[in-house]
Amino acid sequence: MPHPSSRRARKPRTAPGRLARAGSALLGLGLAATAAFTVHGQAAADPAPAAADAAATPVGEHGRLRVCGIKLCDENGQRVQLTGMSSHGLQWFDHCLTDASLDTLAHDWNADVLRVSMYIQEGGYETDPRGFTDRVHELIGEATERGMYVIVDWHMLSPGDPNHNLDAARTFFAEIADVHADKDNVLYEIANEPSGVPWSSIKGYAEQVIPVIRARDPEAVVLVGTRGWSSLGLSENGDHREITADPVDADNIMYVFHFYAASHTSYHREGLRAAARELPLFVTEFGTQEYTGDGPDDFASAQAYLDLMEQEQISWVNWNFSDDFRSGAVFRTGSCSSGDWDSLKPAGEWIRDRIRESGTSA
Repeated sequence: MPHPSSRRARKPRTAPGRLARAGSALLGLGLAATAAFTVHGQAAADPAPAAADAAATPVGEHGRLRVCGIKLCDENGQRVQLTGMSSHGLQWFDHCLTDASLDTLAHDWNADVLRVSMYIQEGGYETDPRGFTDRVHELIGEATERGMYVIVDWHMLSPGDPNHNLDAARTFFAEIADVHADKDNVLYEIANEPSGVPWSSIKGYAEQVIPVIRARDPEAVVLVGTRGWSSLGLSENGDHREITADPVDADNIMYVFHFYAASHTSYHREGLRAAARELPLFVTEFGTQEYTGDGPDDFASAQAYLDLMEQEQISWVNWNFSDDFRSGAVFRTGSCSSGDWDSLKPAGEWIRDRIRESGTSA
């Protein structure tokens, strides 16, 4: 059974987005604040409460994020912990990212952040750079309409050397940053899970890609993958000290940690605890299962991680918001085609409840 949480329940959000902007537009035309109006064929009430709803979203409440010391802070310098979900690969499960499913994530689950996972190989970006880039633009817009933060995930996996995709990464991030620099909600994850290469290679890659982003979006937070499938080196007989000894030469960055609770137990968890005392960290992917994203759930181990991340104010994103057959996908197989967003696997029910009771409004 899932570990009971001591955190208080979050106050449900009402849907903001289009209604708030439409209400503001009507007020700008001089219409009375109490006038009824219609958006996309639906009658909406007084626009003033809609505008208030927009302000109550994660982005409305916290604005542009930044790294202060070794923690993530909002525009007022207050520490924040984001919690949310990662998509699966867009080449396989794009049909799981609909208006209805994203409304569910934002307004029923109360997620703060959506991670958009765009694979590079495995039928991803390299097969259709224009098409995948355009879809990422669309999903950034979808998250923005719902007041969520969005992580643009350059999901390099195999080969494990991020430099293999360096030129493509520069091209992609130049366009994404150029188009969305005016938004307060975009974070850039520049290398998903490097493996089989030394930290120096990952650092060198980061120091070539980050300036491309900074030239266009100088204040955005950049997330840097770490050695050993973003384990801070722990899965390749290292630890975070290789990073503290030779950090990336850039400001406003965080280092990425991934774990799968049934495979990565106390050794990885204590490694995360030690790193959290010295480095700015963001867990951009984790599961309650084995490292394959499949197998039995270990909710006790996962809860131990969540307790640690709450204590250290480390933001986290769960893998994954799809109906893949593996146990780590939140929806039961076929749910994305049928549009049944309440049909959840055990891991889906568990993580939905954890997101509802955590994050920026907990």
